[in-house]
Amino acid sequence: MTLLIDFAVLVIGFFVLIKGADILIDGASSIGKSFNIPNVVIGLTVVAFGTSLPEMVVNIYSAIQGSYDLAIGNIVGSNISNILLILGVTAVMSPLNLGHGTVWKEIPLNILAVVLLGVMVNDCMLDGKIFNQLSRIDGVVLISFFIIFLYYVFAASKVKGKDTEEIDEYPLYKSIIFVVLGVSGLTLGGRWIVDSAISISSILGLSQGFIGLSIVALGTSLPELATSVVAALKKNSDLAVGNIVGSNIFNIFWVLGITSIINPINYEPSYNIDILILVLATVLFWVFMHTKNRYRLERYEGIIFLVCYVSYMGFLIWRG
Repeated sequence: MTLLIDFAVLVIGFFVLIKGADILIDGASSIGKSFNIPNVVIGLTVVAFGTSLPEMVVNIYSAIQGSYDLAIGNIVGSNISNILLILGVTAVMSPLNLGHGTVWKEIPLNILAVVLLGVMVNDCMLDGKIFNQLSRIDGVVLISFFIIFLYYVFAASKVKGKDTEEIDEYPLYKSIIFVVLGVSGLTLGGRWIVDSAISISSILGLSQGFIGLSIVALGTSLPELATSVVAALKKNSDLAVGNIVGSNIFNIFWVLGITSIINPINYEPSYNIDILILVLATVLFWVFMHTKNRYRLERYEGIIFLVCYVSYMGFLIWRG
């Protein structure tokens, strides 16, 4: 009975967390609109940050409670899900055409982010530390890279001259209510997810890393899944792929950066295999962009991604 209650709390937590992020984005975007901030700026700040809010809230709670495996597993697992599962499903639904900037700048930046993370969490081999840790200094470095990425995004949007979709504007009092409700939803949902995930792992005798890499990672990736699927159905490849690529960069540079600054994250070397899988998945994504139809993710390549994801889930279950 306790296990069923924990799973119910986990599901409710995901719903409250994701709905909270959605409401917060609407409220904050409306406030920005009321102050005549351009849509493109709102989209590149409020909306972009908002899609990573579920991962960030779960990570902050995990780090504060000392559940470091859950914090690392959530981000690495979420990024793996974004590429292998979400891009796989999206490409099967509709082949995706990518722009030159995405292939030559943003995907390589994804690879750099994962490799940099791998080096940072294994720095005991480089400087003689007793244990591996994503320290506050590491967090500052990650945030620095994130600021550079933001500069690139703003510069690219200015060159392309593209605007985001129309943003709804509500009365100021209603927008403030949305922000308060959104923050409350994120707070409650994040706490319920972390607490129930820890309880489930304890009852089933599974590691928190396994729960983070699988269930929690998939749950916090639901906003990206919904956004990419809708974009694919509307034949908007730029949004479908940009959502995933941007989210993966946000997750490592922003979420792990902020989390490690708040509370340094201890790291178990056993998760190096998962980081390696994320590197390979990202490199495979880049390689697919140079096959027969360049800058295009085909259906068969999406199927390969899905097969890889199922295989990875099987590996996680085997490893426990």
